[in-house]
Amino acid sequence: MKVKTILVSQPEPKVENSPYFELQQKHKVKVDFRPFIHVEGVSAKDVRAQKIDLNNYTAIILTSRNSVDHFFRVAEEMRYKVPEDLKYFCQSEAIAFYLQKYVVYRKRKIYVGQKDFVDLSPLIKKYKEEKFLLPASDQLNYDVPQTLNNLKVDWTQATFYKTVMSDLSDLADVYYDVLAFFSPTGIKSLFKNFPDFQQNNTRIAVFGSTTQKEALEHGLRIDILAPTPETPSMTMALEKYIADANKGK
Repeated sequence: MKVKTILVSQPEPKVENSPYFELQQKHKVKVDFRPFIHVEGVSAKDVRAQKIDLNNYTAIILTSRNSVDHFFRVAEEMRYKVPEDLKYFCQSEAIAFYLQKYVVYRKRKIYVGQKDFVDLSPLIKKYKEEKFLLPASDQLNYDVPQTLNNLKVDWTQATFYKTVMSDLSDLADVYYDVLAFFSPTGIKSLFKNFPDFQQNNTRIAVFGSTTQKEALEHGLRIDILAPTPETPSMTMALEKYIADANKGK
């Protein structure tokens, strides 16, 4: 069956040269974006209830842009003046770059990993005398605490924001040829909003093994899977599938 419409369960990319837009133009398909989940901040009061006093920490571990935003939001709500000598350990260069939204980069002690959380290990180990705070979501990847525990450092996890399922009721009568998912929570959101969802001819695209597992547990048939050695990104996986499905269009 040919593919004419795709719903990507994420916000629309803000960059003009997104591969999704190239996919749309090249294959003449309609691509819509709609986040199936969103992030909500936890109040300073609720952070305090987790026995968190920001004055007790000398280093902050940042795993996403959300963690950056919500750390500084909570700090402001708590009227905590962020000290200039606070150390920042950023999982990737993109997160470190985003940190400039809040701090003067050249005046701060910022340590940057390559990509995966484990890449931060040598840097954290080098400063293992610090007291680390990990401002995170309520759905933290299992490898993060595992890595920090293995390093035997003094660290504390605190929930600064939560992943919440979005209201998708306006999509009840809308049909797409392909639904693309990027997290287990996205799959859960689909079934929370539409408990009687029947896949039928809808193709399901999933990114990552945990998303794949969740989809299978909900009885979904997975037609498009990423990353693979051949298709390391979702857009590449979609393009390969569409090129095959739409042959002779």
